[in-house]
Amino acid sequence: MNEVWNVYCDESCHLENDGQKAMVLGAVYCPQLRTREIALRIRDIKAEFNLPPYFEIKWTKVSPGNLAFYKRLVDYFFDDDDLRFRALVVRDKTQLNHERFNQTHDDFYYKSYFQMLKVIFNEKNGYKIYLDIKDTLGQERVEKLHEVLCNASYDFNRDIVQRVQLIRSEESAVLQLADLLIGALAYHSRELKGSEARLELVELIKKRSKKSLLSNTLIREAKFNLFFWEGGNRI
Repeated sequence: MNEVWNVYCDESCHLENDGQKAMVLGAVYCPQLRTREIALRIRDIKAEFNLPPYFEIKWTKVSPGNLAFYKRLVDYFFDDDDLRFRALVVRDKTQLNHERFNQTHDDFYYKSYFQMLKVIFNEKNGYKIYLDIKDTLGQERVEKLHEVLCNASYDFNRDIVQRVQLIRSEESAVLQLADLLIGALAYHSRELKGSEARLELVELIKKRSKKSLLSNTLIREAKFNLFFWEGGNRI
């Protein structure tokens, strides 16, 4: 085992009938040994903007009044080589045809998580996966996700996917970064225009990533990796 990585996952509008067009699953991940250092650096950035250590970073909190703080966080993400991002975007959930592929929406959800995470996995490393606690993701579904990820990776001894665990977002600064980047990607994918501050943050992410945020990256893109699922294709 070369290295253990912590993977912090979140999601946006993954429910089948929530009235939202695009669904995003994503993760920010880093070496486990750097997790505390990164959390302290984020706390320092909060202090630069006179924010308390417990201030929770969230996409829904982005506003003109705190835009400079969120821009600073985006710049920090791109400047730290050990912080990486991977996301899967379903452009239009109305194009899902579960009956055609003999699956339920839950089946599709688990398959999507594997598609999102498989690019991260290296069989020489171990991974501890942390997910934000949500009413829709209970312990039973977490155990199922762990099973699916291990089986799909032929990791029957759970040497690669060592842990899949629910945590509260306020417990992890890196999980909060995942919320921010996923929120921006979802906002852009839904072509929303209601907030100038959020649009400005999206433009900064596009500039720093050198990506349009509308198309696939190379599969081995390390820093900011995106996969867009097209309707009608098996996932």
